[in-house]
Amino acid sequence: MSDTGELKSIELPENITVRELSESLQTSPIEVIKTLMSNGVMANINQQVDFDTAAIVAAELGFDATPLIVEESLEDSAEIPLWRQWIARENPEKLSVRPPVIGILGHVDHGKTTLLDAIRQADVAGGEVGGITQHIGAYQVEHKNRQVSFIDTPGHAAFTAMRARGAQGADIVVLVVAADDGVMPQTREAISHAKAAQVPIIVALNKIDRPNAVPDQVKQQLAEVDLVPDEWDGDTLVVPISAKEKQGLDDLLEAVLLVADNNEILANPEGVTFGTVIEASHERGRGVMATFLVQNGTLKVGDSVVAGQTSGKIKAMFDFKGDKIKEAPPSTPVSVMGLADIPEAGEIFRVAKSTKFAREIVDKRKQLVADRAVVAGSALTLEELFARVQAGEVKELRLIIKADVQGSLEPIVSSLKEMDVEGIGVNILHADTGNISENDVMLASTSEAIIIGFNSKPDSAARRKADIEKVSIRSYDIIYRLTEDIDKALKGLLEPERRESTVGRANVLAVFGASRIGRAAGCRVVEGEIRRNARVRVIRGEEAIFEGEIASLKRHQEDVREVRDGFECGIGLKGFNDFEEGDVIECFTIEMVKII
Repeated sequence: MSDTGELKSIELPENITVRELSESLQTSPIEVIKTLMSNGVMANINQQVDFDTAAIVAAELGFDATPLIVEESLEDSAEIPLWRQWIARENPEKLSVRPPVIGILGHVDHGKTTLLDAIRQADVAGGEVGGITQHIGAYQVEHKNRQVSFIDTPGHAAFTAMRARGAQGADIVVLVVAADDGVMPQTREAISHAKAAQVPIIVALNKIDRPNAVPDQVKQQLAEVDLVPDEWDGDTLVVPISAKEKQGLDDLLEAVLLVADNNEILANPEGVTFGTVIEASHERGRGVMATFLVQNGTLKVGDSVVAGQTSGKIKAMFDFKGDKIKEAPPSTPVSVMGLADIPEAGEIFRVAKSTKFAREIVDKRKQLVADRAVVAGSALTLEELFARVQAGEVKELRLIIKADVQGSLEPIVSSLKEMDVEGIGVNILHADTGNISENDVMLASTSEAIIIGFNSKPDSAARRKADIEKVSIRSYDIIYRLTEDIDKALKGLLEPERRESTVGRANVLAVFGASRIGRAAGCRVVEGEIRRNARVRVIRGEEAIFEGEIASLKRHQEDVREVRDGFECGIGLKGFNDFEEGDVIECFTIEMVKII
């Protein structure tokens, strides 16, 4: 008990061993056992006691015990990354400036890895297969006595995967754009992902040493995607560099520090320790090795940690150079040894009070994930988004627009940007030409957005991903119907939506005659199942050439209702017999979603 006679506050879990209780109460296990005995409880050092019993012991030893909340919601808010929410809970007086963490994004071959290589003076690019980054890594450099941490990602898909799990490794994004190539489709996607993550963007205008470089033309392209250069009175710092010739690197680092100073990048080195998992793998002789980026607190050897659905006690830590270290303050990338299993990149790790407590958290998380899988919801539709808007949960409709040509895209985007119904507007996260891709679906999933296709359809990978991630894709071929639907969505008047779910796919291996239907296809089911009562489409190359119903589904000459993955079958279609070897038969169902 304190000198003033007041009890000290302490949080205790539902169950705790005598040893752990003695550590929490900063006393010896013998003292705890004696106190238990005096209250009629016989327990050894490794035996568990419940919270009520532990609270009695704590009170007699000068502590006021309250139950510890084991697990906060896995996604407190879709708007703000979890780690930012947790830092907001820290004592403001304890917060101090930490080094900025920089993510490198951009189009393939525009020089992302070469830039990092030049900055940290290490030959990473030379060791990459085909010059394309094959892993995620984190590195730290010093500029003018200040540390800067860099995350080297394979692209914006990995960046988005981090956001999908509530994390956000980067404070600032450096967008690498080649001065001889300009803004490419992947560049626009990277911009959309960075904007959706609400992080500042600095443009590294690379390859300015090349004779065919056209920096002014590229700056104009950047301005057209809302990255207006600061020299044109815009808000985006555009720094000309040559990663290969090591030109302009100091200017780029100066820009990074300038943006960092304007964005209050803070942490509490003495607070709760947590951060982001950058990568993890199993190494022979060392077990699971994970790269952590510490974002708050100080990670130490011996700490018990939880990372996603795994846990462990840190046996050893290494800095990005491979040197052993004992502790890592905020913004430090560190390789750790001691986790039981491999965590997923982008998961948040957090220090727990004990290894046992960490295991309890993991068990609860696994159960929560299992429960959510059982009651997994349907796709987030325009109708559902409107209901959430009306409830005040969402203040805008987020859209991803894909069109067949630029001439269609521009009037669609222009019309949608002007929409506003009672203060609720449209936020276009990404707009581009081409088919709807898997990356579009990932962005929609992490941002709770709807994908709108104008004469643009999802490819097979995107369709499968949309089914898994429960992302709604709406297709149109008339502009006014598209804008009319969005307007109705904002007003809550939208008609029921036609929702399609892929059931299975089969490859056509042979074509043969069938007396009743003309010709049939001999197939092998390669995914899911083919159902007799579902609809199908025939895909040749990337184009759907027929959509209709199954007339006949046979296995070993017998009519069957369904054929599953790995088995062969014969398929006949109503109104179509122009099969070719190599065609794909895709089976799907259609559901009309009722208006709210």
